[in-house]
Amino acid sequence: MYTLMVIVFILGYLLIAFEHVIHVDKAASALLTGVLCWTVFVFGASEIISNSKMLETSYLFGEEEQHLIARTQEHVLDRMHYIGHELGHHLSDIAEILFFLLGAMTIVELIDAHEGFSVVTDRIKTVNKVKLLWILCIITFFFSAALDNLTTAIVMAALLKKLISDKKTLWLFAGVVVISANAGGAWSPIGDVTTIMLWIGGQVSAANVVLKLIIPSLVCMLIPLIVLTFTMKGEVTRPEILKSDHGVEPTEGEKRLIFFLGLAALLFVPVFKTVTHLPPFMGILLGLGFLWLVTEILHRKKDDDYKSSLSVVGVLRKIDTPSVLFFLGILIAVGSLQSAGHLEEMAKFLEVQLGDIYVINMIIGLLSSIVDNVPLVAGAMGMYEVGSFQPGVAYPADGQFWEFLAYCAGTGGSCLIIGSAAGVAIMGILKIDFFWYIKKISLLALIGYIAGAFTYIGMYYFGIFEAQPL
Repeated sequence: MYTLMVIVFILGYLLIAFEHVIHVDKAASALLTGVLCWTVFVFGASEIISNSKMLETSYLFGEEEQHLIARTQEHVLDRMHYIGHELGHHLSDIAEILFFLLGAMTIVELIDAHEGFSVVTDRIKTVNKVKLLWILCIITFFFSAALDNLTTAIVMAALLKKLISDKKTLWLFAGVVVISANAGGAWSPIGDVTTIMLWIGGQVSAANVVLKLIIPSLVCMLIPLIVLTFTMKGEVTRPEILKSDHGVEPTEGEKRLIFFLGLAALLFVPVFKTVTHLPPFMGILLGLGFLWLVTEILHRKKDDDYKSSLSVVGVLRKIDTPSVLFFLGILIAVGSLQSAGHLEEMAKFLEVQLGDIYVINMIIGLLSSIVDNVPLVAGAMGMYEVGSFQPGVAYPADGQFWEFLAYCAGTGGSCLIIGSAAGVAIMGILKIDFFWYIKKISLLALIGYIAGAFTYIGMYYFGIFEAQPL
């Protein structure tokens, strides 16, 4: 049963990786994988729990829990108590991530419903390819840090369709936008799901991840841009401007108000966490509640049809629920492997076979271009504890291992278009061909990824930051 859990997880992983081949939404595969892993754990509990290395460590704390573990080894019926305790422990951590994502996605959809992003996009006038590419990538880089890479990619995909008519040029710009969105999300605590996971889990702090990763992430974006600056020429052809088919047209004042309030609500989250020490999802829900109140007051005298499309209740229908369920399923699956002891064994294997934290993380980053980076980071979080460094056991919070993991997992997925949420979104919206992306963008993304990685390593090597005793 111990081995069967791994087989079920790998099969689920393959279904997720080949989502576009088998035409099965990855959320369905993730949910099935998560539930089946725990089901196998239940049926094989006697064997798995008695052999699990987790029972030899202090994963559960306190005399009562330790006594429970001892009795679990002796009495088969008590295994359900132990498994229930473990599942509840993981679910608590997962819920924090999901509530944060729901709040952030709702705020962004509310801004979009009010056409707030036009505050920025309407000011882009140039048709020169190089200038336009630099402008769009810089906007993407910082938008991704403030919002998140998936939302930014969706917004930029919509913008690109308004700025460029030629399909190949459009795809080329979109590919570099994917690189920029992932690079921008890697250095912000709210810019990428994996960074959010590490931040909420206590592996990295908001201030530290910004300080240590902004330069490597910037290099990751700038190298592909510099290459294209010397190879790209000419001007873009703008598409014909069509009249809006929206029945609702917010006023300019409403667009600006909701845009700046929404952006402020998202940027306020790290401040709220630092001041109150409450989990980030509390900060995002505070911001959502405030925006909800503002929009209700703002549209209270308008007719129901107009109000419904601009209210929080209306935009909640647009939330990408399958993505939320995907995160739920895959994190539950990883939790089962952590509780059963698989991840601890994997940690020791990587430690013995590779030993170098930089090599381990760069491999994780490249793997994230083939499969989703969420389970990879969740697995790493389960493999290594946070605490005072002990060889093969734990890495300290805000240490190089977790910082470099945030960079690698956030940017490595750009090497393939299906390797990141931003890439998958743009691929779907703009119908980008998978193999075209490999030919035109993958090498640029790989060069940027490696350049950023060596920049991070160099900052410690040359003493810009003090190295941890690893």
